[in-house]
Amino acid sequence: MNALGLVLLPFAGAVAIWLLPRDNRTAARALGTLVALATLALTPAWATRAFSVRWLSRPFAAAFHFGATPLSYWLVLLLAVCSACAIFAANVPRARDFIAWMLVLEGSMLGLFLARDLLVFALFWDLMLLPVFFVLIGWGRHHGTAWRYLIYNFSGGLALLFATAAFGVLDGSTDVIGRGDVHLIGSWVPWIFAGFAFAFLVKTPVFPFHTWMPATYSDAPGPMVAVVSGVQSKAGLYGFIAITLAFLPDYLHQYAGLLVGLGALSILYGAFVALVQNDAKRIVAYSSLSHLGLIVVAIVAFQPLALAGAVLYMVAHGLFSAALFLALGFVEEREGTSLLSRLRGLGRDNPRLSGALCIGALAALGLPGLAGFAGEIAILIGVYQSGLVWVTAIALAGIVLASAYVLRMFQDVMNGPVSPDLPVRPDLTWREGLAIAPLAAALILLGVNPHAVLTASSAQSPPVATAAIEPPR
Repeated sequence: MNALGLVLLPFAGAVAIWLLPRDNRTAARALGTLVALATLALTPAWATRAFSVRWLSRPFAAAFHFGATPLSYWLVLLLAVCSACAIFAANVPRARDFIAWMLVLEGSMLGLFLARDLLVFALFWDLMLLPVFFVLIGWGRHHGTAWRYLIYNFSGGLALLFATAAFGVLDGSTDVIGRGDVHLIGSWVPWIFAGFAFAFLVKTPVFPFHTWMPATYSDAPGPMVAVVSGVQSKAGLYGFIAITLAFLPDYLHQYAGLLVGLGALSILYGAFVALVQNDAKRIVAYSSLSHLGLIVVAIVAFQPLALAGAVLYMVAHGLFSAALFLALGFVEEREGTSLLSRLRGLGRDNPRLSGALCIGALAALGLPGLAGFAGEIAILIGVYQSGLVWVTAIALAGIVLASAYVLRMFQDVMNGPVSPDLPVRPDLTWREGLAIAPLAAALILLGVNPHAVLTASSAQSPPVATAAIEPPR
């Protein structure tokens, strides 16, 4: 089999789950987990086997072309791990439909990261909005959150689609991801760049295009948020590296000052707002805004070490973000809330839950020995070497603030006074522990050996376009 088979496998699993009886939660979760684990097991073998069939010749050439690049390979692997953990952890009403939508989300994101054709990339970009929208409608707290998510992200999707069509007309083909010989010339090129950049900024998200994100992350069930925050937020960052940095480096360089400014604002705004939040899930949501702003700055610093750190931190952020949202989802299931003012002393009766949340929290604040540390250090050194000293200072301030809001969240949820008349609250079940354990193990493994991702990325075939790792001349 090949990369197309990997994309289709979760969709086939979703159809099979929808054929199950509606009230059979155990069978739905077992089948969903089996499909997700099969996707994870087959990723190393199938993702690198390219598939290509021409499907459009006018007004430009396009192909159903799938296959991993060095960068997308690690994002696909991250997606497979997070999806398997999230589906196994799912404990929601109407579980059959929820798990089926989770598999649809996994399949659509696999199509996005494995697409080697820009038009196919744009089609999967819009497709991956639907499962999140329907989960927010069916399991979220407010329908307005679902519509805000759809309107913001579909606006970005339309901009991406128009930019892709214009790209194809100018170049003659959209089958270009992974190539290094694309040079666009014409009056449309600035608008093409603007369309790509807008879509990627909304999806990441970056200030001020982030307003859909806090409500989405706090209203959706923990397993869905684990995948959206952990992996879907990397789609925009992947687009900046694989598309704008590879094909439009001159325009990215021209507007680098604006993007650096937006990234720096995201770092500070996300950190300061996280400090004053009373909802644990919103604290993690705004912390993601701050962390992802740091990655945007690293990408547009045009410095190889900063870009290497950005790739590593993308994977690290996906792991600890998914771990935090799964752990907070378990807290919300037990307490019926994620408000800090109503959560006190959970660690007294829940040592395993406390340990799981602690590992995610320590990785989020960049503790040495966990996955986030090496990426942050590489980014800081690379950004400083690029001459952006003031941005380095802002990034350092964001990292210091991260220690404050992350430790505050952990302290309020797990420690503090507990009323003696409260019932003993159950600790992690074996299923919940198994769901979060791979994420915690990966955080430790990447922290001990972060070079593994970078080494494998550089060795993975086919190679990344040269423009994606070198500054424009």
